[in-house]
Amino acid sequence: MSGSTGRRLLRILLERGWLFLAPFLVWFLWRAWATRTGRPMGSTPWPWLTAIGAVLVGASVMVSVLFRTDNRGEIYVPGEVTADGSVSPGRFVPAAPPPR
Repeated sequence: MSGSTGRRLLRILLERGWLFLAPFLVWFLWRAWATRTGRPMGSTPWPWLTAIGAVLVGASVMVSVLFRTDNRGEIYVPGEVTADGSVSPGRFVPAAPPPR
């Protein structure tokens, strides 16, 4: 895996991780505020927080699939090792129009 692909994958995983942790963060911030104001608190709803985090991650996956560019009319050109030893990244190029 090349460096830029690895960084991009790490960024996507971290973004999805924050989406999963967001309900937990909101709950614990609210709980801290409620406890300071003297409200009695029940137990932490772990299944609900986990389910909400999973729904947020699932929704982000669906949104990224919906708004991803379509490459069905293109041809994939795999990465190649150049003369100096570096690797060019793989890419999609437009397909030639069909002959008439």
